[in-house]
Amino acid sequence: MSRAAGRDASGHDGPGHDASVRPSGSPARPARRSTRAAATRPPLRYRVITASLLTVAALYFLTPVYWLVVSATKNSADLFGTFGFWFAHPRPLEHLRDVLTYDHGIYVRWFTNSLLYAGVGALAATLLSAAAGYALAKFPFPGREAVFNLVLAGVLIPGTALALPLYFLFSTMGLANTYWAVLLPSVVSPFGVYLCRIYAAAAVPDALLEAARIDGAGEARIFAGLGLRLMTPALVTVFLFQFVHIWNNYFLPLVMLADSDLYPIQLGLTSWTGYADRRPELYQYTVGGAFLSVLPLMVLMTVLQRYWRTGLTEGSVKA
Repeated sequence: MSRAAGRDASGHDGPGHDASVRPSGSPARPARRSTRAAATRPPLRYRVITASLLTVAALYFLTPVYWLVVSATKNSADLFGTFGFWFAHPRPLEHLRDVLTYDHGIYVRWFTNSLLYAGVGALAATLLSAAAGYALAKFPFPGREAVFNLVLAGVLIPGTALALPLYFLFSTMGLANTYWAVLLPSVVSPFGVYLCRIYAAAAVPDALLEAARIDGAGEARIFAGLGLRLMTPALVTVFLFQFVHIWNNYFLPLVMLADSDLYPIQLGLTSWTGYADRRPELYQYTVGGAFLSVLPLMVLMTVLQRYWRTGLTEGSVKA
């Protein structure tokens, strides 16, 4: 009698069968979810191999930075006479102050020049790339693919091949040995145009643009209010790549500039090493200057990487 009561009309076990029905609030679902997560977890050997490879890569990239931090605390004698990967009479603030005050603070001038070249150049290149990529993605016009292919060809041309022709061009225009000689070539980024075109085609819906046009918004307002916001991860990528490229650029300023007051950091530090045989303290100043030069890149990467994280999850969840 009790067994019959435990089955419903369909013949399945009913509430009277305590092995098939759990009370409300039962943790059966979390337990099942944790079991599924454990089942999809990669095997231990793959996790060990992945962790080992990442550790080796981290050591490869961070060891020079560690050496630079240690060496920036030494004077020139300790720089060559002690173990390179450990401290010896560390006085970092004193040595860095010597770097900043040497030759009437010329390093501060070079640092400011690098911020000007990289900051203004990267910002202008990002806005120009965003406008060009958005136009190539959202406005059909005759010859659009030919223009895009021309941009792709520009990606394949190395910057060193264009430095000498640019010098002759700027010399004719009277812009050589000026800030413009480094700034103007920096605002053009073929890779930025390519990336913005690809990202705009995928991340900016045509239906959203049509809705904005129906509401009476102009194309400039749509681009500034919708396009730029939706393209934020791509714009951050272009800005960081272009900033790092301009900050580390050596050959273009070497060709364009003759006045040391216009030098960026890379060219200035190289000029110090040319006189280090006669002024040994310049070895330590060069190392200290190199340490200071990586700080803006580290800060910029740390501040802007959150935009990459938010952009990676776009489109992963259906609204």
